[in-house]
Amino acid sequence: MALPILHAHPLSSCCQKVLIAARVLGVALDERMLNLGDTEQRKMLEAVSPAGKMPVLVDQGRPVAETSIIIEYLQLHLAGEAARLIPEDTDAALAVRFWDRFSDFYVMTPMQALTAELLKPDDERSETATASARSLLLKSYAAINRQLEERTWLAGEGFSMADCAAAPALFYAVAYVPVPDDHAHLLAYFERLMANAAVAAVVDAARPWFKYFPGRAGLSARFYTPEA
Repeated sequence: MALPILHAHPLSSCCQKVLIAARVLGVALDERMLNLGDTEQRKMLEAVSPAGKMPVLVDQGRPVAETSIIIEYLQLHLAGEAARLIPEDTDAALAVRFWDRFSDFYVMTPMQALTAELLKPDDERSETATASARSLLLKSYAAINRQLEERTWLAGEGFSMADCAAAPALFYAVAYVPVPDDHAHLLAYFERLMANAAVAAVVDAARPWFKYFPGRAGLSARFYTPEA
């Protein structure tokens, strides 16, 4: 039986979220790198993803779009029974989904807004938009730091979908807005994320592409060393 196909790019934070989840769940994927500059590949993506965005999973001809939905699909249909990123307990599952959404909306989204500003010509950049995104990130850092006061992982003691979302979002966000020194819980959590085997593998696979990340100047030297 053919492996499920994941159309993605290793540099994308959204794609990294799914790639981390697949590794944790033990799901093998046929990873196909998308080049959105290629007209045919873009048409293909638009045909299988309602919003025309990556990543998108295609399993036995069935397309599945949106990161959190893809992860739930992997757990429901492709992972072993013992592998879980969303708990069976309904209240615990709600907490995971909440912090998954929090990371996407309030960490990843402002991080992407800062990336978008850097991609604009200098005279078209908005200081207001940049300041707003930076402010939201600092508020989000504070909320996550409070959440982690008595927790190892974002939604509890077990690594979950919430952590799959937080890892790439925070990885790129801190390149723009470093975590304040007084957020000890968040700083320790970031290190736990980077030490997680699935996260480390996905970060390592993305290393050749970090030179194309607009915020690369803020990446730690342990992840990216500028070419001479």
